Amino acid sequence: MRLLMWDVDLTLLHAGGVARESWAEAFGAMTGLAPRVLPTFAGRTDLDTAAEIFRVHGLPEPDFEEFFDRYAAAFAARRDLVARHGRVLPGAAEVLAALAERPDITQTVVTGNIRPVAEVKLDALGLSGTLDLDVGGYGTDDGDRATLVRRGRQRAEAKYGTFADLWVIGDTRHDVAAALACGARAVGVASGSAGADELASAGADLVLESLADVGAVVRALTGSRCVNESSSPG
Repeated sequence: MRLLMWDVDLTLLHAGGVARESWAEAFGAMTGLAPRVLPTFAGRTDLDTAAEIFRVHGLPEPDFEEFFDRYAAAFAARRDLVARHGRVLPGAAEVLAALAERPDITQTVVTGNIRPVAEVKLDALGLSGTLDLDVGGYGTDDGDRATLVRRGRQRAEAKYGTFADLWVIGDTRHDVAAALACGARAVGVASGSAGADELASAGADLVLESLADVGAVVRALTGSRCVNESSSPG
């Protein structure tokens, strides 16, 4: 059995900027302030970025549970905007569907998003049915992304039993580093701001230019380990 843990944003989908609006609304509701600046979210966890935004505004650390409840509610209220302005990245839906048919593969997520937000994004764009979201790693697990990978694996093995190996698929150096820190196989997808060379230099076992060539991606993710191999499906 192989466990595949997918990053969400810019690996599988683009949510159309809705998260930033929802984040600002939650911050304003908690503080009465409009945020002067929002943090960089790519590859980071919501717990980490929430701590940063309060810190840079000179505010004490908040009740994170309250903050994330407000954020989740603000995001859920914008679900139609995600469906309207968001998009699934080329090949993502087809790759997930093809892998879901394999009995030796379990798919979940490892994402810096809090779980309710990840669920809305994936559901609004039609991707949730191929992923077991109960066993994922989420942005409230820890500020360190590697801990998200470990927690996700623990949840998956509690449900399914031991996996022969774990692969983490993401679009940033943070995804690669988290995978390697946990002894997982790191697959970099150059669909975000990091190019193929950057992901390879970060130590990714396999680098894909995109998920667009569905057959090539499925073969790559169901094959044996390929160290620092670059592929260009699509």
